[in-house]
Amino acid sequence: MPSMIVLATTAVPDHLRGALSRWTIEVVPGIFVGTVSARVRDELWDATSATVGDGAAVLIHPADNEQGFRLQTAGTRRREPTDFDGLTLIRMRAAQASETAKETQRE
Repeated sequence: MPSMIVLATTAVPDHLRGALSRWTIEVVPGIFVGTVSARVRDELWDATSATVGDGAAVLIHPADNEQGFRLQTAGTRRREPTDFDGLTLIRMRAAQASETAKETQRE
């Protein structure tokens, strides 16, 4: 049974964005929304996580759990999904030294 997915990408290769747009619509840059089967969703996620490179991606799709959705991530990011008694919460990792230095240089 098809269900709606939301796939958010950051700094991914253009060819990945093109592949995702074959099955979904890019509503704003990097945000893909579509209604696909579980098989297509899994294939899209496999392709995304394999080619994300230095970028990042988050997939959100319906699931039979307390929150009603499942969250999957790929790539490097400060936000990490964490299971807390069956609920998915987002934990922020501390900024690395290189990230802190970049922010200081901007100011």
